[in-house]
Amino acid sequence: MLIAIAGALIISTSAPLVRLSGVSPATSAFFRCAYALPPMLVLAWFERRKLGPLPARSRNLAWLAGVLFAFDLLFWHQAIKYVGAGLATVLGNLQVFIVAFAAWALFRERPSNRLMRATPVVFAGVVLISGVFDSAAYGANPVLGVVTGVATSISYAAFLLVLKGGSGRTVGPLAHATVVATLAMAALSPVFGGADFVPSWPAHGWLLLLALGPQVIGWTLISFSLPRQPAALTALLLLIQPMTTVALSAVLLGEHPSPLQLAGCAVIVLGVLYGSRRAQPARTEAEQTEQVPNTSTV
Repeated sequence: MLIAIAGALIISTSAPLVRLSGVSPATSAFFRCAYALPPMLVLAWFERRKLGPLPARSRNLAWLAGVLFAFDLLFWHQAIKYVGAGLATVLGNLQVFIVAFAAWALFRERPSNRLMRATPVVFAGVVLISGVFDSAAYGANPVLGVVTGVATSISYAAFLLVLKGGSGRTVGPLAHATVVATLAMAALSPVFGGADFVPSWPAHGWLLLLALGPQVIGWTLISFSLPRQPAALTALLLLIQPMTTVALSAVLLGEHPSPLQLAGCAVIVLGVLYGSRRAQPARTEAEQTEQVPNTSTV
């Protein structure tokens, strides 16, 4: 559990590191993948030696996932620019709902009743973050921040659904996807304001930390630990990451969302926490009887 929490805390620094770099959204999105490639390719090489090459179908799906991942990062880094690091991270958690309803349409995996009840509440939180009812809303453009934040969640949800159809491996598909995402972001950067491909200091020190910390170490820790932990931990991590990012952004970056935006943030986080938890199956009468302590004496 501590490994998973450590991974979530490391990942929560992603958006603040983007802001601290001070570069354009397209530049930070490109280099967070480019700098992460060498260690990821090494890890993928070890996995290939152990399990063999990726099947062609899994490789093709990983390439498609890479294009979707490129859009995910480009939109999210734009959202950070428009609405700040903390709120952009909260908006990224909407992918939980998008994945669930897309899986219902594509794979006939019906969402839980909890998630369906939480959906309208969570999107009410999105409206609060957008600042449409709030003259004191934080951000350069809160409405565009919400639009790009929702686009982030849609892209990320599509990325996860495509990887769902892969080989079940962790590092190999992600390495393939990261290579394609890096190339796709280089090609798409003019549409998203352009990227500066010439490294500079100290901006690229922050970007290197972003790539090696959250992108490589953080996700490796979470990928390793989550399959070994109870489902309740997943919900806990969904709460830890965005709230830690909001706190870090306030302390390190001076971001101060309005009270209504903070209320929207709380609504989204608690809605995701509630909706992502699975209901416990009812115990049978026999199971309940077995758990009654035996108080008789011999």
